[in-house]
Formats: sequence, structure tokens, C-alpha cells
Amino acid sequence: MPGSLTISHHEAAAAVDHTDARRLATVLDELAYLLEIPGPNRINDAQLAALCEGRAPDRAELAHWSRALAAELKGRR
Repeated sequence: MPGSLTISHHEAAAAVDHTDARRLATVLDELAYLLEIPGPNRINDAQLAALCEGRAPDRAELAHWSRALAAELKGRR
């Protein structure tokens, strides 16, 4: 994985190789799933707050964003 992603505050876009994009899409799908499910395996409110980096925690919005980005990475917009 090292070297497959380049992000800089000077760059307009980031590039990820195909294998890493598929892996990231899987992680994002799993994140959305863990945000949506009820029960003890659900991402809790403290974890949600950490994922939102100081923004108001919005479980539904983060799940939607994760699924949409995963679909885009998989080429299924």
C-alpha cells in the first residue's frame, strides 16, 4: 500500500491504485454497515464523534457518505 496514494495540500485530486481503491471501498461499506446496525457491534456515539472530527455527529449522513464513496471507488455511481 505505501506509495499508492499521494495527497498534498497543493494537489486538486488524489490518486489510488485499483487494488487499494477496492480495499478502501470494502472498508467504507463495512463502516456504513457498522453505523447502521443496531446492537452491541454498532459504532457507538463516542466513536461516531471521533469519526466526525469535531463536526456534529450525524450517523445517517456518515453512513450515506461512506456508501456513496464506496460505490464511486467501485465505479458504480
